Amino acid sequence: MNLIESIIMGIIQGVTEFLPVSSSGHLAIFKNFFGLSEVGISFDILLHVGTLVAVFICFWKDIWELIVNGVGIIVDVCKNIGYFFMNLVNGKKESGKKEYIKVISTPYRRYVMLIIIATIPTGIMGILLKDTIEAVSMALLVPGICLLITSVLLLIADKAKDGNENESNASYKKAGIIGICQGFATMPGISRSGTTITACLMAGMERAFAVKFSFIVSIPAILGAAVLDLPDMFTESISAAQWANYVVGMAISAVVGYICIKTMLQVVRKKKFKGFSIYCAIMGLVAVIGYFVM
Repeated sequence: MNLIESIIMGIIQGVTEFLPVSSSGHLAIFKNFFGLSEVGISFDILLHVGTLVAVFICFWKDIWELIVNGVGIIVDVCKNIGYFFMNLVNGKKESGKKEYIKVISTPYRRYVMLIIIATIPTGIMGILLKDTIEAVSMALLVPGICLLITSVLLLIADKAKDGNENESNASYKKAGIIGICQGFATMPGISRSGTTITACLMAGMERAFAVKFSFIVSIPAILGAAVLDLPDMFTESISAAQWANYVVGMAISAVVGYICIKTMLQVVRKKKFKGFSIYCAIMGLVAVIGYFVM
């Protein structure tokens, strides 16, 4: 893969990871049409790292608060475990009993729990579907069909009513369902952002929070996928020049991803998914037709 192809794939990753048109589907289509099936897993991992950097830059305040409150949850849980054993030792002595700490005491702590609950089903499905996803990504038919599904999901998102749930009152059950939806979005052609934003809106979340939750919940999902692929990364033989091309592609995906996150914040507020839906339908049809004629 030369430098120009690396730059193009970086742009595709940055645009399609956050705009609701499926990065995996577009990368699979691009690789098939331009004969880049030999491009290894290392480049895919670096492209996703680039888009993760974009998420961290855009939402660094929220992410920092989530980290701080996540650590706080762990500390308070440990304290409560200690209090439990102290109370066992003290027995019925009321004077010696310790009051348990309310662990989920702030909206951001609740936010942490929402992300954890959403991540669990995504992680399980990612592990179970890993081999299947790698197999179906080699052909154009599956990404094409999945892009058509994404088109329908985006039309649903456009019709969704404005909700009023956020980190303060969103239910854990709905977070789990959103996590399952994100798990299905590991299929090439199913847009992760489009799927999770649609799921969030259908769950009654505020539009601004739906976008934020969708992008932040992608962090453990993308990191988890990268960790699963790391063993394969070390089996590849890559030259120094190729690594340089890979790094350029990663940097491009980060810059373009940042711009697209900002764009999506406006798109969701203004309910303008129809154009993306039409685009996904066209690309899906192109991929399906390409499968039968190539």
